[in-house]
Order: sequence, then structure tokens, then C-alpha cells
Amino acid sequence: MRRRQFWKRLGLFAVLGVVLSWLISCGTGTPTANNQQSGDKQTLEFWTMQLQPEFTEYFNGLIAEFEQQNPTLKVRWVDVPWADMERKILTAVSAKTAPDVVNLNPGFASQLAQRGAWVELDDKVPAEVRQQYLPNIWKASMFEGKTFGLPWYLTTRVAICNQDLLQKAGISKPPATYAELATAAKQIKQKTGKYAFFTTVVPEDSGELLESFVQMGVELMDAEGKAAFNTAKGKAAFQYWVDLYKQGLIPKEVLTEGHRYAIELYQRGDSAVLASGAEFLNNIATNAPSIAKASISAPQITGETGKKNVAVMNLVIPKDSDVPDAALKFALFVTNDANQLSFAKAANVLPSTVKALQDSYFQTAPANATPVDKARVISAKQMQDAEVLVPAMKNAKQLQRVIYDNLQAAMLGQKTVDDALNDAANQWNQLV
Repeated sequence: MRRRQFWKRLGLFAVLGVVLSWLISCGTGTPTANNQQSGDKQTLEFWTMQLQPEFTEYFNGLIAEFEQQNPTLKVRWVDVPWADMERKILTAVSAKTAPDVVNLNPGFASQLAQRGAWVELDDKVPAEVRQQYLPNIWKASMFEGKTFGLPWYLTTRVAICNQDLLQKAGISKPPATYAELATAAKQIKQKTGKYAFFTTVVPEDSGELLESFVQMGVELMDAEGKAAFNTAKGKAAFQYWVDLYKQGLIPKEVLTEGHRYAIELYQRGDSAVLASGAEFLNNIATNAPSIAKASISAPQITGETGKKNVAVMNLVIPKDSDVPDAALKFALFVTNDANQLSFAKAANVLPSTVKALQDSYFQTAPANATPVDKARVISAKQMQDAEVLVPAMKNAKQLQRVIYDNLQAAMLGQKTVDDALNDAANQWNQLV
């Protein structure tokens, strides 16, 4: 996988994961048997998501080092295409032929955590080891108070800004909050005819708009899982997006187009701000060199809470593993400080351990810093406030659909904001 493809998938993570297929075979079309003995060695199987061939050399070296330190263990590495992982792991879990360590994201992994599919780690990972990970990121792999996975690598959005377009609109610095973004949107439209930004309201696409509710201080659900967003803050969040749409300050395509359109709009020079991963600056340089020259990175736009989004990849251990202790040893090895640091540098992602994130690579841009270097430092500094804004929950995608559908109705004038908010809450509570 080329680095561009890797970051295309990570940069759109508010849309993390749809997956699952037939069992991984050994090149014959026949499901593999887990935990086979290889001589006097015990084999554990490790699945990752679309990391070959870009990182084949890295993982071959990592596995060789682990096997050297653990001579009685052998690791079989299977890389699964991004679009197939959910289907494959669901099938494997159901058939009790799952691998021993799996790379997933907390949003999907939590759905299987509800079914007791993963080894619970709270009593298996010592407190001193757990403290090595960023506290907010550790929480991302918890469901109903129980830990089902180990944090691995991270990505967080930055605001990629067209400085030329901002200056033409008389804006001296990138907007930092949604309130500033609304003001900037009016100036940009009045003085340039362009848009400030694009955020999709397509229910099946990015969760960025839903995350904006949390950043604005909206509580999505209460302790019982019922709607908690039918409040003054919830109404203000609904009203914010409805007003921008009705005033023509965001494109009408927010109702029909996904996050990909945001990228196209920015690369055409028709929007001033793009929320994406730092590495996407390389794509812009390739696809739209003139826009890349005008682009700078700024911290992620947020609300009154100051919260920042982060996307997490984790490692989980299926409960049916025959070698759970060996699997945990390997998962901890993959996610320790040294190995997180080396992979983060290789893949231009962020590590989820405190010590690795404190490395100078993430703290200070070099003298000859590229735009990606500068954006990486901004991303890393955001981690103090970063968290998974929509935590692991039952029916998270249905919640997004309920809110987006009613928000669209309000944007189109089919419902008042009050009615849309009430209907969304009632529909969600009926689902619960």
C-alpha cells in the first residue's frame, strides 16, 4: 500500500470501518487453523488492516525481534484489506476460528465487546503498564467500564487552511472555534464567493458533524443510553448548522456528498478550511500544487469545551484464543514505547504512549521543516485535549443517522429546529 492510500483511509476517519468476510486462508481458499504447533513452538496469528506492502519490512523485523525474545513462540502475520476486515473478523469470531491478536478500531471492536468476544484486560495488564498509555486514549477501548483492547496508533485532524483565501476575505488568522468559523464563513462568502468549509450531513458518511456537537458541549446520551441532546445546548448545535445552511454559507451538497467532496472543494480552491490528517498535505501537493503552496496547518477547530477529535487503532485478543497469555505478550510488545515510536515515525501517525509522544520528533519541527512536519507537531500538541468524541456505544451509527436525518429536515425547512430535535430524541429513545 502506498503511503497515500494509507493516509487516505486514515484521513477520513471519522468514517472508520465497515468490514468482515470469509476466513483468512493460507493461499488455498481454505480457512487456516489457529495456534498450530511448529515443531516445539506455539504459533499465534496476528491480523492487521491494510499495512502491506508499505510496512512489510517493518513488521517482519518487529516479529523477528519478538520471536528472538520468545523462542517458544512463532507469529503468523496476516494483512487484511481495510474493506474486508469487519466481515472477516465477524465470521471468524462466530466460527470460533479468530486469530489471536487483531488490529481494529474501538468503534467496531466495541460492537463485538457487547457480545463478550474479546479478552477483558483490566485484571491482566498491570497498573504500571496501563499508565504508559495516554489516559484518554485508553478509555477509547472500554465498554461499560471494562477494557477490551490496547491502544495502538492514532491520528487527529488539523485545520488545513488556504491562507490566500483567508487573506482575500480580510481574515488574519485561521478560525479556532465554531463561532469564529461562522464569522469567517460570512466574510469569505461576501468577499470571495467561496465557502469557508464543508461538513457532510450524509448519515452513512463522516461523523465529524456529530463530533462537533460534543465539542460544543452537547451530551449525546445519559447513563441509561437515552437521548441527552434535547437540551438548550443541543438546540444551539442544531441551530448553528441549520443557520449556516439556510444562509448559503455551506454548500448544498452537504446533504448529498460525503467527506470526499470536502477534499475536492478545497483542492479546487473553493473552500478555505479542510479538516483532515496532517499527512494529507502531501496529497494536496500532488493533486493541487498551487493550493498546497497557499496551505498552512492550524489546530483543529473546536467548540466551547476545547475538545479535539482523535481516531484510535487498537489491538484486541479474541476470547477463543488458545494462547491468550502469549497473545497479550505480543500485543504489549507491539504497543510498547519503543515500537510505537518506530512505527509512528515510519507511518506518520501518532503513538498512544506517553513517553513515545514526548519524543522530540513530535514536539519540535526541524529547521528545514516541511508542511507535514509542522502539521505533525500541531497534531501531537492536540493530544492533551484529544479524545474519541463519540465513545464506544451500542448503535452508534443509528444515533448518527437519527440526528443527521432530522438535521437535514430542519435545513430543508421540513421541520422546525425544535421539532427536529424532539423527533431525533424520540426516535433514538425508541431504538434504545
